[in-house]
Amino acid sequence: SSLLWGCLLLSCGWGLGPPGIGAAAVFSAGIYVLDDAIGLAREFDGIGAVSGGGATSRLLVNYEEPYRSQILDYLFKPNFGASLHILKVEIGGDGQSTDGTEPSHMHYENDENYFRGYEWWLMKEAKKRNPQIKLIGLPWTFPGWIGKGENWPYDYPDVTVYYVISWILGAKQYHGLDIDYIGIWNERAFNSKYIKLLRYTLDKHDLQQVRIIASDRLWEPISSVLLIDSELHEVVDVIGAHYPGTKTVPNALQTKKKLWSSEDYSTFNDEVGAGCWARILNQNYVNGNMTSTIAWNLVASYYEELPFGRCALMTAQEPWSGHYKVEAPIWITAHTTQFTQPGWRYLQVDGHLEGGGSFVALTDGLGNLTIIIETMTHNHSQCIRPQLPRFSVAPQRATFYLKGSFYMVETLQVWHSRLRFGSGNSSLFQQLDPIRVWEGSFSLDLNTDEVYTLTTLRTGKKCFYPNPPPPQPFPSKYADDFNIRNPPFSEAPNFADQTGVFEYFINASDPGDHVFTLRQVVVQRPITWASDADQTISIIGDFNWVNMTVTCDIYIEKADDGGVFIAGRVDNGGIFVRRTKGVFFWVFADGTYRVTSDIAGTEILMKGPSGVRDKAWHTLTLNIQGTSASGLLNGYPLWENVTVSKPTNGWAAIGTHSFEFAQFDNFYVE
Repeated sequence: SSLLWGCLLLSCGWGLGPPGIGAAAVFSAGIYVLDDAIGLAREFDGIGAVSGGGATSRLLVNYEEPYRSQILDYLFKPNFGASLHILKVEIGGDGQSTDGTEPSHMHYENDENYFRGYEWWLMKEAKKRNPQIKLIGLPWTFPGWIGKGENWPYDYPDVTVYYVISWILGAKQYHGLDIDYIGIWNERAFNSKYIKLLRYTLDKHDLQQVRIIASDRLWEPISSVLLIDSELHEVVDVIGAHYPGTKTVPNALQTKKKLWSSEDYSTFNDEVGAGCWARILNQNYVNGNMTSTIAWNLVASYYEELPFGRCALMTAQEPWSGHYKVEAPIWITAHTTQFTQPGWRYLQVDGHLEGGGSFVALTDGLGNLTIIIETMTHNHSQCIRPQLPRFSVAPQRATFYLKGSFYMVETLQVWHSRLRFGSGNSSLFQQLDPIRVWEGSFSLDLNTDEVYTLTTLRTGKKCFYPNPPPPQPFPSKYADDFNIRNPPFSEAPNFADQTGVFEYFINASDPGDHVFTLRQVVVQRPITWASDADQTISIIGDFNWVNMTVTCDIYIEKADDGGVFIAGRVDNGGIFVRRTKGVFFWVFADGTYRVTSDIAGTEILMKGPSGVRDKAWHTLTLNIQGTSASGLLNGYPLWENVTVSKPTNGWAAIGTHSFEFAQFDNFYVE
């Protein structure tokens, strides 16, 4: 790539061990035999990450070049950075799925659109960099019409199957994407009849290559059900568990199915997050026979004050500045992904190190060998969940004997990371001098909180771009008139939908100033995964804002009880959106207004007549200064000197009174 700045191929001193680790520090020693002549163990299925569940990549699409492509290279480009093998995306269902809503390809029963949202784009960008990357689709929420009034996707399994398969077919027809795996319903109940019908219908549409993962929750009850239902056993290809704590259960093993940690990590991406990730990448296999581990989430491209801020492999949450950060988990990922591929096989080893820690060994069956060692200590590798039982790790010497086809190996390439806590001087993914293998054996002195990759492959690279621009807060003056005829994405930049979906709209019936608008389009409560609000809301700006003026043209489409709001100091979103507080300025189609301190509209600060009606454009202005707020309608004061105490800061927002059509134009915040 012409953008490529450089790849580190640094050598460091190499004696008996890395610098500063002499024999004096060694407390225990272990001998480990690697032999492919005794047969190989399970097939490795790859390391991946999730975009979605939800709206975790929301801000990524708004980055300008070259920064957006640089971020994507760090994630997906082989032998560059994280070099991921798998990308798992949310099948948007119009509902709140952790940090926002993702739009469905079918908002309504007679509606199909395969260009909404950003997951199609992301999958194409991943494939562009690595044509071999595996793609997974999984729903968190579903549009309301699928449940026909019930908050449940399985009453009409044929409808849900049609909906999911439409997404798979649309990926191919409109984007040339082959989906490799499909899930059932994220962390919610599965339904055996639905899964069987899904397989039958996939086959009928010549989608035999699409494999089924169930049930993206816990090992049970899916494992037990597979053991007693032979028909279900035949159609489920992978048992996917979430946050398994590196452990599996006997029933899962008994099914003889592939076992994956199909969502894991979810931990703040500092050095402890990197330690968590290093530990589970190895120990999910060593302790639990899991042949794939998938991180939630891929890249923290959502406002950091939303739930689980920065719980991602890297951080890219400032498209307005271009700033992003390649965090330590990216380089921990590279220790595995750059030196293995799906289809390699694990060697038959116990994998536990004598002095604590673990190792895995994999081969491509063609003579190549990769060994990954981690010595993460307890306090430096705690993931967000589940609770980690105490264990100890000490400096140690590890001696490996290579047998079978590996006996002829003479040297191994060495890549090393040392996580240092508090000092900020971690050494990440550095190439050291190769290690000599003498008559089939070698020794290595291991310190704590280290990762080593020892490999016959010479293709590893630590690549980097020039530093991106420095971080900047969200602009203190921001405007969007939504005047764009062919937008590259369906959503306006920086707006983060928290209930409902706000899309660019061409208002063909308006010959005047409001042809191009932003429209809220979800008109029925979705089949929810979280506690969506009863109102729709999209947030924007800087959570630390205190004093602000928000102005927006609004158009109520729903007669009688329709209504819209603009808001400031909005303090919540994501899975907590129902409890959102702030200063909300509402107008209704019945000609009234309200000022409330909550999205639910129950804490009323002021109300009265406004003269607003539906099917007409009006301009709302909300001004918040210190403990006082005032509101203007069409440039004239409507209410003033309303006392506001809490919250003291928050985002700006727009939204509607219910799941109803409404339009917004000429948004401005200062």
